[in-house]
Amino acid sequence: MPNATAVCNTTVGSFTLELYTEQMPITAWNFVNLAQSGFYNGLHFHRVIPDFMNQFGCPYSRDPNSKRAGTGGPEPGSTYEVPGVGTKTRNSEGCIEDEFLIKGCPRLSNEPFTLSMANTGQRNSGGSQFFINTRHNSALDFFDRQTPSQHPVFGRVIAGQDIVMNINNTKTDRNDRPVSPVEMISIVVTL
Repeated sequence: MPNATAVCNTTVGSFTLELYTEQMPITAWNFVNLAQSGFYNGLHFHRVIPDFMNQFGCPYSRDPNSKRAGTGGPEPGSTYEVPGVGTKTRNSEGCIEDEFLIKGCPRLSNEPFTLSMANTGQRNSGGSQFFINTRHNSALDFFDRQTPSQHPVFGRVIAGQDIVMNINNTKTDRNDRPVSPVEMISIVVTL
């Protein structure tokens, strides 16, 4: 089965993702489930750091000025399907299992325009938040033992890189939040 794609329609333009549904099924199908349910619609990019990354996916970012943006995730105990694997259940905090701990997980580096799971640094703490790398952030690779960061790559931007960079270069406040909010209008997944 070919990888899924997702067109991300924002208030500043659209970009397209290839989701690694074959290589990183637990993480990628979590994203597919949330996107197809409309979870991401109306949320805002809540953390943008030039020449680093654009972070998105917190439900509290529906209000672009929320002080809680960056702390939320999916409904605790909610489920999603992973073809060939079965039903997965998000934990009591709405997070998924760390796929990078599974033997044979591909070692995909946080290269420019890759899509990576955000987490708190604690085990199984990724949920709905992700970021798009705008430079090679190898220090975030889960297999780089010189750093405690462990952020698995589960997709990449295949079109609209200029839109991603426009978001990355937007003016931000002292909390790295865009001064002019960037909203995700919709994400349309094609399987």
